[in-house]
Amino acid sequence: MIELDINSLESWSGAKDRPLIIAGPCSAETEEQIMTVAKQLSEQHIDILRAGIWKPRTRPGAFEGIGEDGLKWMKQAKEETGLKIGTEVATPEHVELALKYGVDALWIGARTTVNPFSVQEIADSLQGVDVPVLIKNPINPDNGLWIGAIERVHRAGVRSIAAIHRGFSTYEKTKYRNKPMWQLAIELKRLMPNIPIINDPSHIGGKRDLVADICQRAMDMGLDGLMIESHPNPDEAWSDAAQQVTPDALGTILANLTIRKEAASADGSLDDLREQIDRVDKEILEAISERFKIVEEIGEYKRDNKITTLQMNRWDALLQDKISKANGLNLNDDFVKAIYQLIHKESVKRQSEIAENINA
Repeated sequence: MIELDINSLESWSGAKDRPLIIAGPCSAETEEQIMTVAKQLSEQHIDILRAGIWKPRTRPGAFEGIGEDGLKWMKQAKEETGLKIGTEVATPEHVELALKYGVDALWIGARTTVNPFSVQEIADSLQGVDVPVLIKNPINPDNGLWIGAIERVHRAGVRSIAAIHRGFSTYEKTKYRNKPMWQLAIELKRLMPNIPIINDPSHIGGKRDLVADICQRAMDMGLDGLMIESHPNPDEAWSDAAQQVTPDALGTILANLTIRKEAASADGSLDDLREQIDRVDKEILEAISERFKIVEEIGEYKRDNKITTLQMNRWDALLQDKISKANGLNLNDDFVKAIYQLIHKESVKRQSEIAENINA
């Protein structure tokens, strides 16, 4: 567990018992667009107006951000609506310009988090600066890089830090633009329990019709806030048009969210259910231990009778049998497959060790 001296999200917005909400267009495009969306979003009671000023693109020729003019428009929007403003930074020069125009919160993007040298340069530029910094997960599923980026910024003296969960790139074909891999956000929360985690449903989903469900999932997971891309005319957006929602649609999404609490039920029923789970977990562990005792006996038999450790036909048949049984137990096929792949890997390992110990 990594304990860092971190300020609570309440110091960012004053919000209590509700998630921090950051919203705004993927990119600042025109002065009119920024002023329009700022006024519309101020009616939805968001905490921070976001807009990309510099946009990293995989290939040259695409729209790479409006630059410093966008910061001028953001500053004007802040003055006219009272909203705090935030943007992504990827270089010390970006940090300097953003602070010059009174940007209230900065975030480090996924393409930057993946490079410790770039993160360190940004952290060095933040020495002595009292500004909230949010750190997106790296594009690849690596919590080590995510934690390292958080630690670098913290060592620079920044105490208002949060993580942004925006999903992870994958070659798999899924309904998401970036696979959520919720377990990695949960693991970060376990390793760094005092780090607030903001969910980015726009970049996870990649489509506006997925945003509401991802927002609710994030709240169900107990995450601390949402960063949602919102544009007055999403279909005409200069970048990431498909994943942006209108300010009115954002208002509906937020109004329909169910915010859950960590507190146990007053009547103790939740504690009773957790005790039942603890008992079942104990039985599961005992059953796994018993299974591996049998695995080791099989390993000894294979060794003594010169039988190969890996039996692919047996493994394929076993896996199909377990998946078939899972269908009748209301268990997901992929879940059962993943469990038995882990069990099989450990079984092969143990039997291989026995086979190597020929003189035992």
